[in-house]
Amino acid sequence: MAIVEMLMPKMGESIIEGTVLTWLKKEGDIIEQDESVLEVATDKVDTEVPSTHAGVLKQILAKEGDVIAVGSPIAIIETAGEDKTTTLNSEPNKETPKEELVAAAPENTASILGTSSKSDSAQSGDDRFYSPLVQSIAKEEGISKAELAKIPGTGKDARVTKQDMLAYLASKTAASKSTNSIPPISAPKVQVSSSGEDEIIEMDRMRKMIAQRMLDSKRISAHVTSFVEADMTNIVLWRERHKLDYKAKFGESITYTPFFIEAVAKAIRDFPMINISVDGDRIIRKKDINVGMAVALPNGNLIVPVIRNADQLNLVGVSKKVNELANLARNNKLTADHLTGGTYTVSNVGSFGNVMGTPIIPQPQVAILAVGAIVKKPAVVETPTGDVIAIRHKMFLSHSYDHRVVDGSLGGKFVKRVSDYLEAFDINTPL
Repeated sequence: MAIVEMLMPKMGESIIEGTVLTWLKKEGDIIEQDESVLEVATDKVDTEVPSTHAGVLKQILAKEGDVIAVGSPIAIIETAGEDKTTTLNSEPNKETPKEELVAAAPENTASILGTSSKSDSAQSGDDRFYSPLVQSIAKEEGISKAELAKIPGTGKDARVTKQDMLAYLASKTAASKSTNSIPPISAPKVQVSSSGEDEIIEMDRMRKMIAQRMLDSKRISAHVTSFVEADMTNIVLWRERHKLDYKAKFGESITYTPFFIEAVAKAIRDFPMINISVDGDRIIRKKDINVGMAVALPNGNLIVPVIRNADQLNLVGVSKKVNELANLARNNKLTADHLTGGTYTVSNVGSFGNVMGTPIIPQPQVAILAVGAIVKKPAVVETPTGDVIAIRHKMFLSHSYDHRVVDGSLGGKFVKRVSDYLEAFDINTPL
C-alpha cells in the first residue's frame, strides 16, 4: 500500500486559502479517482474538490470549518502500490515550500503568507495569519502592523476577522469623536421587531458575502451614475430575423447580452482609463479587457462570472461564452477561475423588466453598466426628407463609476460611446 497526502488545491488566481465546508466522504470510505471528496469555500465560490487518486480515505486532516492554505495537506489516502509516503503534485517526502506558494500567488499576497512581511511580524511580535480582506481594510484605514497586532481576534487561533476589524474601526471612531469639543450627533438605533406570525430567515453564506461586499464597495468608492438612452432598433430587428437560424446553426439561443458586452469591450478600447483599479494612491491600468456579467441564480443570489479578453471575440464568440457561463452558474458548476480577473462588469436589469438601475461597483473595479428593458417608444427620426415620428426600440444605460478616479466627463463619454456602438450595429451583418 502507498500513502498519499491530498493537498488543498489551487482554485484560481489570487486564491491562497479555502475553508472546508463539508466532507462528502468519511474515514475508511473507498474513493475513486476524480470522485468528489469534500466541499471547499473560497472568497469567490463554493466548489467540490475531487480526489486525484483512487483508494481508501485513511485520515481526514482538516476539519469542517478549518481555513487551509493552498498546498497544505487536508487528508491521507491509502492507494494500492509501493509502500511509501508521497504527496500529490509534489516529490515524495517533500513538503511544499512556502516560497512556492508565494510564487504561485500575486505579489501582494507574499506578506499574507508570511514571507516578505516576516521582519514586520517579528518587529510587532505578531505571528498571526491575516486574510487578504483584513489586510486590505488595514491598508485602506492606515492601520500599521503594530496596531494590527493589538487588535483582538475572535476567529480560529485568535485570527482577526472582518467583523473584528469593523468593530475596532467603529470603536476607534467613537473614541475620536468623544475627544471632540463638539457633541457628536448620535444616529438613532433601528429597532427591528417581529411577531409570532413573521418568518425569520437566516442568511446563507453567499447572501452574507454579497451583503458585506456591497457595504464595502459603498464605503470604498464614491458612486456616481450617468444615464443614456440608446436606440436598439437595428439590434432587435437583426435578432428577430436571425434567432431561429442561429439556434439551428449553433444549437443555442442568442440573447441581447452579447451585443452589450461587445459594445462595452469596444468602448473600453476607446477609453482605457475605465479599465482600471485603485491601489492606495496608485492607479493600475489593466492590459486585458475582462468583462464580468451579473447572473441571477435560482435561489435569488447573484454571481458574476467573467468573459476574459472580451475585445478579442466576435459576436458569436461572446454569445457562446455568455451561454456557457450562464449555464454553469445556474447549475452551480462555476469554479474560482470563472469568477476572478474581471476589469469591468455589465448587469442586465432589463431581464427583470426594469427600465434602469443604479448598480453598485464590484471591487476592485471602478465602474459597472446596467442595461434596462428594451421598450417600444415613439421617437423623432431624422430622414433625408425631414423629421418623422416612428416607433423605435429604446433602452436606458445606467453607468455607475468611482468618482475618486473617474470624472463625470470620462464616465459620461464612455456610456455614450457604448450607446453609439449599439445604435451603429449594421442590420445587414451576416450570421
